[in-house]
Amino acid sequence: MLQQARIMTLSPGGTLLDEKGQPVTPPPGWAFLPSGDAGVTRKVTSAGPFWRVQVKMGKRNISKGVWAPAESIEQARKMMEAVRQDDSYRKKTESAKRRREKIQAEYVDDFEKKVIQFLHFHPRYEQEALKMARLICDHATPVGSGTVARTTRIPIDERASRAVIAWMRHQTTAYDQMQIARIKGERRRVRQTLAQKSVCLLEAYRKGDTLKQDCPLLRALNISK
Repeated sequence: MLQQARIMTLSPGGTLLDEKGQPVTPPPGWAFLPSGDAGVTRKVTSAGPFWRVQVKMGKRNISKGVWAPAESIEQARKMMEAVRQDDSYRKKTESAKRRREKIQAEYVDDFEKKVIQFLHFHPRYEQEALKMARLICDHATPVGSGTVARTTRIPIDERASRAVIAWMRHQTTAYDQMQIARIKGERRRVRQTLAQKSVCLLEAYRKGDTLKQDCPLLRALNISK
């Protein structure tokens, strides 16, 4: 008898692996339902046995979809299609969407203010602070971006400061081109070293110092439109 629910993973080559890391093949009559339609997925996973396929991305497990009886998937799709054609469902969905968009807009506004507060640039560089905050928010605040700005485990002030340092790591240093040794703790050490350099770079803007023409932050801001 099949277990109600199992968690599978994918090998680098795309082979389906079971909980023990052994290759497995879905039962006859099963089909794959990619992630993306939560309503259909919920109905499929509540109807009977299924295999959820996950991949590791950083410290998170990301669902790629589920394997389940093809009949269950087809029935779930038809049920959700009927539900979504109902006027009350559409109104409820539109209302929920507007509410999410309002919450997101408010969060982006709050986050941008926190970024500007952390930057604390001299009035001489007010425009640079505004542009930098906008660029960081555009990158870090979208829902599903997986950045530190989207976590709720730390205060928003800390999220903002970490987002600034992360953005600078990629925009003002050679981090993306570095060949970092596969030694435990080495990547963390490199990031800490680059973070210290970023903080020193920010100090020039906070003090209102005259910038050098080859300032990496100024160059990054000029490149980004």
